[in-house]
Amino acid sequence: MQSPTLRDVYAAKKLIAQYLPRTPLSYSAGLSELMEAEIYLKHEDHLPLGAFKQRGGINLLAHLTPEERGRGVISASTGNHGQSIANACRIFGARAMIVLPENANPLKVAAMRALGADLIFHGTIYDDARGHAEHLAEAEGYRYVHPSNEPLLISGVATQTLEIIEDLPEVEAIFVPLGGGSSVAGACIVAKAVDPQIKVIAVQSAAAAAGYLSWQQGELVQAPMQTFAEGIATGGGYDLPQSIIRHSLDDFILVSDDEIRYAIGLLIEKAHTLAEGAGAAATAGALKYKEQVKGKRVVIIVSGGNITLDQLHDSIKVYQSSN
Repeated sequence: MQSPTLRDVYAAKKLIAQYLPRTPLSYSAGLSELMEAEIYLKHEDHLPLGAFKQRGGINLLAHLTPEERGRGVISASTGNHGQSIANACRIFGARAMIVLPENANPLKVAAMRALGADLIFHGTIYDDARGHAEHLAEAEGYRYVHPSNEPLLISGVATQTLEIIEDLPEVEAIFVPLGGGSSVAGACIVAKAVDPQIKVIAVQSAAAAAGYLSWQQGELVQAPMQTFAEGIATGGGYDLPQSIIRHSLDDFILVSDDEIRYAIGLLIEKAHTLAEGAGAAATAGALKYKEQVKGKRVVIIVSGGNITLDQLHDSIKVYQSSN
Protein backbone atom coordinates (compact mmCIF):
# COMPACT_ATOMS: atom_id res chain seq x y z
CA MET A 1 0.00 0.00 0.00
CA GLN A 2 1.33 3.36 -1.04
CA SER A 3 0.52 6.52 0.91
CA PRO A 4 -1.69 8.97 -0.99
CA THR A 5 -0.19 12.29 -2.06
CA LEU A 6 -1.61 15.80 -2.17
CA ARG A 7 -2.14 15.28 -5.90
CA ASP A 8 -4.32 12.24 -5.09
CA VAL A 9 -6.38 14.37 -2.71
CA TYR A 10 -6.94 17.03 -5.38
CA ALA A 11 -8.06 14.33 -7.82
CA ALA A 12 -10.44 12.97 -5.17
CA LYS A 13 -11.82 16.46 -4.58
CA LYS A 14 -12.67 16.87 -8.27
CA LEU A 15 -14.41 13.49 -8.34
CA ILE A 16 -16.29 13.81 -5.05
CA ALA A 17 -17.60 17.28 -5.96
CA GLN A 18 -19.84 15.57 -8.52
CA TYR A 19 -21.68 13.77 -5.73
CA LEU A 20 -21.31 15.67 -2.44
CA PRO A 21 -21.69 19.29 -1.32
CA ARG A 22 -18.82 21.14 0.29
CA THR A 23 -19.29 21.18 4.07
CA PRO A 24 -19.30 24.48 6.00
CA LEU A 25 -16.51 25.78 8.17
CA SER A 26 -18.25 27.86 10.84
CA TYR A 27 -16.81 30.24 13.40
CA SER A 28 -18.08 29.47 16.91
CA ALA A 29 -18.28 32.55 19.12
CA GLY A 30 -19.26 30.47 22.16
CA LEU A 31 -16.39 27.99 21.89
CA SER A 32 -13.95 30.78 21.02
CA GLU A 33 -14.83 32.65 24.19
CA LEU A 34 -14.59 29.48 26.29
CA MET A 35 -11.22 28.40 24.88
CA GLU A 36 -9.76 31.90 24.44
CA ALA A 37 -8.91 31.04 20.85
CA GLU A 38 -10.41 31.51 17.38
CA ILE A 39 -12.44 28.30 17.04
CA TYR A 40 -14.00 27.03 13.82
CA LEU A 41 -16.03 23.85 13.36
CA LYS A 42 -15.74 21.76 10.20
CA HIS A 43 -19.25 20.37 9.84
CA GLU A 44 -18.90 16.88 8.36
CA ASP A 45 -22.18 16.17 10.15
CA HIS A 46 -23.82 18.24 7.37
CA LEU A 47 -23.06 15.63 4.70
CA PRO A 48 -26.13 13.70 3.48
CA LEU A 49 -25.19 10.59 5.51
CA GLY A 50 -24.19 12.68 8.53
CA ALA A 51 -20.48 11.74 8.58
CA PHE A 52 -17.14 12.33 6.85
CA LYS A 53 -16.76 8.71 5.74
CA GLN A 54 -19.04 9.34 2.75
CA ARG A 55 -16.16 11.06 0.97
CA GLY A 56 -13.96 7.98 1.04
CA GLY A 57 -16.59 5.51 -0.12
CA ILE A 58 -17.36 7.48 -3.25
CA ASN A 59 -13.69 7.91 -4.11
CA LEU A 60 -12.99 4.20 -3.68
CA LEU A 61 -16.00 2.80 -5.55
CA ALA A 62 -15.43 5.19 -8.44
CA HIS A 63 -12.00 3.61 -8.96
CA LEU A 64 -13.02 -0.06 -8.74
CA THR A 65 -13.01 -2.05 -11.97
CA PRO A 66 -16.29 -3.38 -13.40
CA GLU A 67 -15.05 -6.86 -12.45
CA GLU A 68 -14.54 -5.83 -8.80
CA ARG A 69 -17.97 -4.21 -8.64
CA GLY A 70 -19.51 -7.29 -10.21
CA ARG A 71 -18.06 -9.56 -7.53
CA GLY A 72 -19.78 -7.54 -4.81
CA VAL A 73 -18.18 -5.40 -2.12
CA ILE A 74 -17.91 -6.42 1.52
CA SER A 75 -16.69 -4.48 4.53
CA ALA A 76 -17.08 -4.30 8.30
CA SER A 77 -18.35 -1.29 10.17
CA THR A 78 -19.92 0.07 13.32
CA GLY A 79 -22.02 2.33 11.11
CA ASN A 80 -20.61 5.37 9.33
CA HIS A 81 -18.10 3.52 7.14
CA GLY A 82 -20.81 1.00 6.30
CA GLN A 83 -23.19 3.76 5.27
CA SER A 84 -20.45 5.21 3.09
CA ILE A 85 -19.79 1.92 1.29
CA ALA A 86 -23.51 1.15 0.94
CA ASN A 87 -24.18 4.59 -0.53
CA ALA A 88 -21.25 4.38 -2.94
CA CYS A 89 -22.27 0.88 -4.06
CA ARG A 90 -25.77 2.21 -4.75
CA ILE A 91 -24.32 5.03 -6.87
CA PHE A 92 -21.93 2.83 -8.84
CA GLY A 93 -24.11 -0.26 -9.18
CA ALA A 94 -22.38 -2.79 -6.92
CA ARG A 95 -23.77 -5.12 -4.30
CA ALA A 96 -22.87 -3.99 -0.79
CA MET A 97 -22.45 -6.39 2.13
CA ILE A 98 -21.74 -4.90 5.54
CA VAL A 99 -20.75 -6.98 8.56
CA LEU A 100 -21.70 -5.32 11.87
CA PRO A 101 -21.38 -6.16 15.54
CA GLU A 102 -24.69 -7.29 17.01
CA ASN A 103 -25.08 -4.13 19.12
CA ALA A 104 -24.52 -1.68 16.27
CA ASN A 105 -26.07 1.81 16.41
CA PRO A 106 -29.72 1.25 15.30
CA LEU A 107 -29.87 4.57 13.45
CA LYS A 108 -26.88 3.59 11.35
CA VAL A 109 -28.25 0.08 10.82
CA ALA A 110 -31.52 1.51 9.50
CA ALA A 111 -29.62 3.90 7.21
CA MET A 112 -27.50 1.09 5.73
CA ARG A 113 -30.58 -1.03 5.15
CA ALA A 114 -32.36 1.88 3.45
CA LEU A 115 -29.32 2.33 1.19
CA GLY A 116 -29.75 -1.25 -0.03
CA ALA A 117 -26.91 -3.00 1.79
CA ASP A 118 -27.10 -6.64 2.80
CA LEU A 119 -26.40 -6.61 6.54
CA ILE A 120 -24.63 -9.43 8.35
CA PHE A 121 -24.45 -9.28 12.16
CA HIS A 122 -21.52 -11.04 13.77
CA GLY A 123 -19.86 -10.79 17.18
CA THR A 124 -20.09 -8.27 19.95
CA ILE A 125 -17.34 -5.83 18.94
CA TYR A 126 -16.10 -4.30 15.71
CA ASP A 127 -13.02 -6.52 15.40
CA ASP A 128 -15.26 -9.63 15.48
CA ALA A 129 -17.22 -8.21 12.55
CA ARG A 130 -14.06 -7.28 10.65
CA GLY A 131 -12.60 -10.75 11.00
CA HIS A 132 -15.82 -12.30 9.69
CA ALA A 133 -15.91 -9.89 6.73
CA GLU A 134 -12.35 -10.85 5.81
CA HIS A 135 -13.26 -14.54 6.04
CA LEU A 136 -16.31 -14.11 3.78
CA ALA A 137 -14.31 -12.10 1.26
CA GLU A 138 -11.71 -14.84 0.98
CA ALA A 139 -14.27 -17.65 0.88
CA GLU A 140 -16.69 -16.05 -1.60
CA GLY A 141 -14.42 -13.84 -3.70
CA TYR A 142 -15.95 -10.51 -2.74
CA ARG A 143 -13.95 -7.29 -3.02
CA TYR A 144 -13.03 -6.61 0.59
CA VAL A 145 -12.77 -2.96 1.65
CA HIS A 146 -10.67 -2.40 4.75
CA PRO A 147 -11.97 0.64 6.68
CA SER A 148 -8.50 2.22 6.94
CA ASN A 149 -5.87 0.36 4.88
CA GLU A 150 -7.19 1.73 1.58
CA PRO A 151 -5.30 4.63 -0.07
CA LEU A 152 -8.43 5.71 -1.96
CA LEU A 153 -10.43 5.97 1.27
CA ILE A 154 -7.72 8.11 2.83
CA SER A 155 -7.37 10.44 -0.14
CA GLY A 156 -11.16 10.75 -0.23
CA VAL A 157 -11.59 11.73 3.41
CA ALA A 158 -8.51 13.99 3.18
CA THR A 159 -10.60 16.35 1.05
CA GLN A 160 -12.18 17.64 4.29
CA THR A 161 -8.79 19.04 5.33
CA LEU A 162 -8.22 20.48 1.86
CA GLU A 163 -11.49 22.38 2.22
CA ILE A 164 -10.45 23.62 5.66
CA ILE A 165 -7.20 25.13 4.39
CA GLU A 166 -8.89 26.63 1.33
CA ASP A 167 -11.49 28.30 3.56
CA LEU A 168 -9.08 29.27 6.35
CA PRO A 169 -5.50 29.48 5.01
CA GLU A 170 -4.39 30.94 8.35
CA VAL A 171 -5.39 27.85 10.34
CA GLU A 172 -2.77 26.96 12.95
CA ALA A 173 -4.14 23.75 14.49
CA ILE A 174 -6.62 21.06 13.41
CA PHE A 175 -8.17 18.61 15.89
CA VAL A 176 -9.25 15.31 14.33
CA PRO A 177 -10.90 12.26 15.95
CA LEU A 178 -9.14 8.94 15.43
CA GLY A 179 -10.67 5.49 15.21
CA GLY A 180 -9.06 3.57 12.37
CA GLY A 181 -7.04 6.63 11.43
CA SER A 182 -8.05 7.49 7.87
CA SER A 183 -9.19 11.01 8.73
CA VAL A 184 -6.07 11.84 10.78
CA ALA A 185 -3.81 10.36 8.10
CA GLY A 186 -5.56 12.45 5.45
CA ALA A 187 -5.23 15.59 7.57
CA CYS A 188 -1.48 14.97 7.96
CA ILE A 189 -0.99 14.44 4.23
CA VAL A 190 -2.72 17.68 3.30
CA ALA A 191 -1.62 19.95 6.14
CA LYS A 192 2.04 19.00 6.03
CA ALA A 193 2.18 19.32 2.22
CA VAL A 194 0.62 22.80 2.32
CA ASP A 195 2.35 24.17 5.44
CA PRO A 196 4.35 22.01 7.87
CA GLN A 197 3.65 24.60 10.58
CA ILE A 198 -0.04 23.60 10.70
CA LYS A 199 -0.39 21.34 13.72
CA VAL A 200 -2.53 18.20 13.42
CA ILE A 201 -3.72 16.77 16.74
CA ALA A 202 -5.45 13.40 16.95
CA VAL A 203 -8.02 12.60 19.64
CA GLN A 204 -9.14 9.15 20.75
CA SER A 205 -11.16 7.71 23.61
CA ALA A 206 -9.02 6.32 26.43
CA ALA A 207 -11.52 3.45 26.50
CA ALA A 208 -10.35 2.36 23.02
CA ALA A 209 -6.75 3.54 22.87
CA ALA A 210 -5.16 1.15 20.36
CA GLY A 211 -4.48 3.89 17.81
CA TYR A 212 -2.79 6.08 20.40
CA LEU A 213 -0.69 3.21 21.72
CA SER A 214 0.31 2.17 18.20
CA TRP A 215 1.45 5.72 17.42
CA GLN A 216 3.24 6.08 20.75
CA GLN A 217 5.08 2.76 20.53
CA GLY A 218 5.81 2.84 16.81
CA GLU A 219 4.23 -0.55 16.16
CA LEU A 220 0.71 -1.90 15.78
CA VAL A 221 -0.87 -2.53 19.17
CA GLN A 222 -4.09 -4.20 20.28
CA ALA A 223 -5.97 -2.73 23.26
CA PRO A 224 -9.34 -3.16 25.01
CA MET A 225 -12.25 -1.47 23.23
CA GLN A 226 -14.93 -0.27 25.65
CA THR A 227 -15.99 3.18 24.44
CA PHE A 228 -19.64 4.08 23.77
CA ALA A 229 -18.48 6.18 20.77
CA GLU A 230 -18.79 3.50 18.11
CA GLY A 231 -17.30 5.71 15.39
CA ILE A 232 -13.89 5.56 17.09
CA ALA A 233 -14.28 2.11 18.65
CA THR A 234 -11.40 0.08 17.23
CA GLY A 235 -9.28 -2.46 19.06
CA GLY A 236 -6.09 -2.19 17.03
CA GLY A 237 -3.89 0.14 15.02
CA TYR A 238 -3.84 -0.17 11.21
CA ASP A 239 -0.80 -0.29 8.95
CA LEU A 240 -1.39 2.43 6.38
CA PRO A 241 -2.73 5.26 8.56
CA GLN A 242 -0.17 4.52 11.27
CA SER A 243 2.66 4.62 8.74
CA ILE A 244 1.44 8.07 7.64
CA ILE A 245 0.89 9.61 11.06
CA ARG A 246 3.92 8.08 12.78
CA HIS A 247 6.27 10.90 11.76
CA SER A 248 3.85 13.67 10.77
CA LEU A 249 1.27 13.86 13.56
CA ASP A 250 2.08 16.67 15.99
CA ASP A 251 0.28 15.36 19.07
CA PHE A 252 -2.22 12.77 20.27
CA ILE A 253 -4.71 13.25 23.11
CA LEU A 254 -6.72 10.65 25.00
CA VAL A 255 -10.06 11.70 26.48
CA SER A 256 -12.46 9.84 28.73
CA ASP A 257 -15.91 8.81 27.54
CA ASP A 258 -17.44 11.29 29.99
CA GLU A 259 -15.29 14.05 28.50
CA ILE A 260 -16.74 13.10 25.11
CA ARG A 261 -20.27 13.15 26.56
CA TYR A 262 -19.56 16.58 28.07
CA ALA A 263 -18.38 17.79 24.65
CA ILE A 264 -21.64 16.60 23.07
CA GLY A 265 -23.56 18.80 25.51
CA LEU A 266 -21.16 21.68 25.04
CA LEU A 267 -21.53 21.59 21.25
CA ILE A 268 -25.31 21.73 21.62
CA GLU A 269 -25.25 24.69 24.00
CA LYS A 270 -22.34 26.72 22.62
CA ALA A 271 -22.41 25.87 18.90
CA HIS A 272 -25.96 24.66 18.13
CA THR A 273 -24.41 21.44 16.83
CA LEU A 274 -25.58 17.87 17.41
CA ALA A 275 -22.63 15.49 17.28
CA GLU A 276 -22.31 11.76 17.89
CA GLY A 277 -19.60 10.49 20.24
CA ALA A 278 -16.91 10.28 17.58
CA GLY A 279 -18.04 13.64 16.22
CA ALA A 280 -17.55 15.32 19.60
CA ALA A 281 -14.23 13.65 20.44
CA ALA A 282 -12.14 16.34 18.76
CA THR A 283 -13.94 19.03 20.78
CA ALA A 284 -13.19 17.09 23.98
CA GLY A 285 -9.54 16.97 22.95
CA ALA A 286 -9.40 20.68 22.17
CA LEU A 287 -10.83 21.46 25.61
CA LYS A 288 -8.11 19.34 27.20
CA TYR A 289 -5.49 21.11 25.05
CA LYS A 290 -6.87 24.55 25.80
CA GLU A 291 -3.68 26.11 27.16
CA GLN A 292 -1.59 25.06 24.15
CA VAL A 293 -3.94 26.67 21.59
CA LYS A 294 -4.87 29.83 23.46
CA GLY A 295 -4.91 32.76 21.04
CA LYS A 296 -4.55 30.54 17.93
CA ARG A 297 -6.78 29.87 14.92
CA VAL A 298 -8.12 26.38 15.51
CA VAL A 299 -10.36 24.04 13.50
CA ILE A 300 -12.21 21.21 15.20
CA ILE A 301 -13.61 18.51 12.92
CA VAL A 302 -17.15 17.44 13.82
CA SER A 303 -16.86 14.12 12.04
CA GLY A 304 -20.46 12.91 12.39
CA GLY A 305 -23.87 13.55 13.88
CA ASN A 306 -25.49 10.11 13.97
CA ILE A 307 -26.28 9.94 17.68
CA THR A 308 -29.00 7.81 19.29
CA LEU A 309 -31.52 9.23 21.75
CA ASP A 310 -30.06 7.12 24.56
CA GLN A 311 -26.54 8.41 23.86
CA LEU A 312 -27.87 11.97 23.71
CA HIS A 313 -29.76 11.56 26.99
CA ASP A 314 -26.67 10.19 28.76
CA SER A 315 -24.53 13.01 27.38
CA ILE A 316 -26.90 15.75 28.48
CA LYS A 317 -26.96 14.27 32.00
CA VAL A 318 -23.15 14.34 32.15
CA TYR A 319 -23.03 17.89 30.80
CA GLN A 320 -25.66 19.20 33.20
CA SER A 321 -24.08 17.51 36.21
CA SER A 322 -20.72 19.12 35.36
CA ASN A 323 -22.09 22.67 35.19
